[in-house]
Amino acid sequence: SMEDDVSLRFRQQLLLIDENLVAEDVAALKFLCTDLLPFRKLESVKSAVDIFQLLMAEEYLNEENTFLLAELLYRMKYHSLLKKLGYTKEKVQECLHEKGRVSPYRQMLYELSENISSEMLKEIIFLLQNHLPKRQMTLSALELLLLLEKQGLLTENNVQMLEKVCMRVSPDLLEMVNCYKRTKVCDMPSFNVLWSDYKHTGKKSPISIYRETNSGKYKLCLPSRCKSIQHFMGFIPPCFLSMFQTFSFLQETTRYKMDGPHRGFCLIINNVNFGTSLQERKGSCKDAEELERVFTWLGLDVRIYPDQTSWQIKELLRTWQRLADHKDRDCFICCILSHGESGAIYGKDEELVSIRAIMSHFTAKQCPQLAEKPKLFFIQACQGKAIQCPVYVEADARIPDLSSMQQSISPSESIPEEADFLLGMATIDGYVSFRHVQQGTWYIQALCSKLQLLVPRGEDILSILTEVNEDVGRRVDRWGSKKQMPQPAYTLRRKLIFPIPKDPPPS
Repeated sequence: SMEDDVSLRFRQQLLLIDENLVAEDVAALKFLCTDLLPFRKLESVKSAVDIFQLLMAEEYLNEENTFLLAELLYRMKYHSLLKKLGYTKEKVQECLHEKGRVSPYRQMLYELSENISSEMLKEIIFLLQNHLPKRQMTLSALELLLLLEKQGLLTENNVQMLEKVCMRVSPDLLEMVNCYKRTKVCDMPSFNVLWSDYKHTGKKSPISIYRETNSGKYKLCLPSRCKSIQHFMGFIPPCFLSMFQTFSFLQETTRYKMDGPHRGFCLIINNVNFGTSLQERKGSCKDAEELERVFTWLGLDVRIYPDQTSWQIKELLRTWQRLADHKDRDCFICCILSHGESGAIYGKDEELVSIRAIMSHFTAKQCPQLAEKPKLFFIQACQGKAIQCPVYVEADARIPDLSSMQQSISPSESIPEEADFLLGMATIDGYVSFRHVQQGTWYIQALCSKLQLLVPRGEDILSILTEVNEDVGRRVDRWGSKKQMPQPAYTLRRKLIFPIPKDPPPS
């Protein structure tokens, strides 16, 4: 029957999702469901399917209503899996304020765990050793938080011990806890709301902001010292900032520390020559030279790696991931110039490497020396199927008639699920980017030009990338038929402002 077909399809979708989740993801699902499912049942869970069955038994999940699972995947940053449920990241965001089930408290703890590096975890366990079981056990951040909850040392209304520990270990972790505490005083059922739900009343102080819903109007009163909408951003928890990131006035007003003796390393992977299917990327060396000049001027130690295979790219990143010298640097930058497909770039051997995998080498857990420091990645590559372009302007993608010969990576969210990353993409997902065979790519040339113009004016990196968008967006090819729009994505928590170099710009 049709009903049986729908049920079968639904269960097949769940199996497909389960196949994409590893043990760490199952632990994250269990943690996010702690307030929704009986703890004794969660303890026996071995796979994502076990959790799906529990959610179905409690009527949180069925063929007609898959939103809770979509919310859980969204919280875990598995945006590429949402389409298996018929959702997009944007659609989930729209529905969160009405349908969201994961409490702000649970969100805060989960975001906190994602930002605890292995070094931080060791310190936290050492500080809490009197409260932990005497027998030696290896704990993950999530397991540690659950243990504190079991012992009654951590609850929705009492995060005092967590606050004390974070105070010793990391000011950024402490700020996440403090921001959660600030939301507790709000007369609102949930902080799962978008800025567009609010109406600012204007001139009075203290500021009152209202959220209107079908069931009534809720008021958020900010402290009397909060005199402006710009100051308001200081009262929004970083763990919820992704919901507000569309709005530039919600950027944190504090700056990353960029005044150390060494600015940092900048890697430039420049793939020009490929095998038989991918064309030579003429003009790319112009981009690499320009990037080297500009980032050297900004104080970075630049290293260029030409024509790297997919294996060499991974080995290179593993080598830089383990570098102890990052500890004395302010930031890290990686530029990759190559052909690409959705969510991935090509090695010289014409094998794809996902952008997410590239960036994930430098998370706080994988590279603790760069924890809490800005990590910038600039990718010059197509993000979709290319068209055959005229000789003066080429597309950074596979030759069209050969594009179906190699499997393409499906579009996914490339940025890691933790703070302090920026990903500058030459083009939006699904589209080509353009390169002049002598002058270089539109995106890299605009990026270098705007850095030289705006860093001396004290502009932050996001403002500079907005100008890059405007510059590239105005460009067209010589026939007036092809355009391009870059796309930055970020989890930066502060403004990133490069110190103004003593020397004049290189060009």
